[in-house]
Amino acid sequence: MTASVAATPSADSQLEVSVTGLRNQKGNVLICLTANPKAFPDCSKDANAIKRVVKANAASSVVFVGVAPGTYALSLIHDENGNGKLDTAMAIPREGFGFSRNPKIAFGPPKFTAAAFAFSGSGSQSVRMKYMF
Repeated sequence: MTASVAATPSADSQLEVSVTGLRNQKGNVLICLTANPKAFPDCSKDANAIKRVVKANAASSVVFVGVAPGTYALSLIHDENGNGKLDTAMAIPREGFGFSRNPKIAFGPPKFTAAAFAFSGSGSQSVRMKYMF
């Protein structure tokens, strides 16, 4: 599947992201929305990614406005200690994470195609946070 952004953003387009399963209200939730499969799930290599940092106690619903229609994937991190990154121990996440479409997690993050969804100008995604510890 190739990423596509089919049209220019509309000021009234809205993508609502609901976040469930946070184990506590500490820290922040880091959210990344990308249409670039090569930049998923990190988004640091995608200058066009839309990133949000939301306090965990306000992260139950986040709205992205002005998103162009296309194919996207979301990745989320529950950054409990507020250091701006996913903490790991022996490559295993110590903080929560989640992805659009809630794909099964085996070893490592899912592929873009497993988390990808079509966005036509309005819609929603519900992301369930997962914790390994």
